[in-house]
Amino acid sequence: MKNILILANGNMAKHFVQWVGKSRIDNNHYYITCTNHKEPISQSGGNLSFIEDDPTSYLKLKNIMADIEFIKVFIVMINKDEALYSYKNIRIIEPKIRILFVSNWDELKLNDENTKVININELIASSLYEELPNVPVIAKNIGLAKGEIMEILVSFGSSYAYRHVGSLSNRKWRIVAIYRNEKQLFPTNATMIKPNDRIIIIGNPIVLEEVYKRITKRKGLFPEPYGRNLYIILDIEKNREDILIEVNEAVFLSNKFSKSKLYIRLLGEAEGDILDELKKFETEYIEILDNINRKELIETINYETNHYEIGLFLISRTMFDKSFRKILYIEKKPIYLFGEQSLYNISKAIILMEEEEAMESLSSSVFDLSETLGLQLSLYNYDPEGDFLDKKNIIEHYESLSKIYGLKIDIKEKKINPIRELREESDILQIIPFNKKILKKPILNFFSRNFSRYFLGIKKHPQLLIPIED
Repeated sequence: MKNILILANGNMAKHFVQWVGKSRIDNNHYYITCTNHKEPISQSGGNLSFIEDDPTSYLKLKNIMADIEFIKVFIVMINKDEALYSYKNIRIIEPKIRILFVSNWDELKLNDENTKVININELIASSLYEELPNVPVIAKNIGLAKGEIMEILVSFGSSYAYRHVGSLSNRKWRIVAIYRNEKQLFPTNATMIKPNDRIIIIGNPIVLEEVYKRITKRKGLFPEPYGRNLYIILDIEKNREDILIEVNEAVFLSNKFSKSKLYIRLLGEAEGDILDELKKFETEYIEILDNINRKELIETINYETNHYEIGLFLISRTMFDKSFRKILYIEKKPIYLFGEQSLYNISKAIILMEEEEAMESLSSSVFDLSETLGLQLSLYNYDPEGDFLDKKNIIEHYESLSKIYGLKIDIKEKKINPIRELREESDILQIIPFNKKILKKPILNFFSRNFSRYFLGIKKHPQLLIPIED
């Protein structure tokens, strides 16, 4: 049995003692000098003893502590002088005993390594601060109390809503509990996160800060959340017709994203009057950037991505070679690849199912884009063995989002690899997860379920690469 001495008076002390009385921890015994309350508080297990002596009296306090070995003292008193007298008396009697001192006085400082001061004003301010929007709730008295345990409210517009736990957590952080409808859930990988869930996450404090930002950031119209503006890399050494086709398609796409600006970066040396023609495109929302060479572009791409708030790159397939892929992969931005068919005539967006984490990661952008461009969204579930239930979590996630956005989604189940079928399709936009697989050389395998690498070999259709975490 551990003995704890509580020197208390005032309403706050009354509530504290009531909490102690409700405690289910029966291996502590509490001795309470609660002089303002004559009626005993309901006791649980008889582990409370009330003492009528005045704690500000050195002799009376010495008598209390003479026969009982206390491991800790709580000073919860309304009067500053009385609290300090009691503290000094205890220090004379027991110089090393641990003390928890509750203070309502900002100027009070106790230079004592064995005394912890809890400032009520700071505590209330901290609790109020956590009620502000966009502020994470961090466990203060658990673990290291440095932010490694955090509670986050999942808003309706969060990109994490309607995603499965298994597609989110990684080795640096975990979702350990979900509170929904006043009930606690212990999630599995198949548990879907829903709006208004309060999730408890644990992990590296720095990582959790970034997780908090991602969870609480509402979905915006594409290209958010990657950035606001578009950036076309235009090879002006190509023939005039191809240059103008790409520019017009970029302008068309930019106009669809009403809050975006288009930056046209000229690459190479121009011949003829092409520069004069390009200058005619300049408006408040379209800016021509001076022509530079390939080496200069590689050196400045990171700066310009951040400086111009780029959320979408537009680039030709010939320029998207292996070396330049790596540069753009590092930027972690979506990439639009021009196809032989123009975006003007596109009516459908096609996604081939891959891993659950990748599919859920790009889903918000897919729906935002489809809604903005007015595209019919189709999801291809390919399995040569016909085990289509293997992708049920992905389908559940996309069907939930389709109801939110009010967009119909067409789910196609295929035993035969759909790549051949898609080669024959017209007016489609292919959407592909942009991960490390894209950097590797394509190997065509019609029994493989990983389409990303050789999907790029279909030059007919325009394609959108959306970055995901590897």
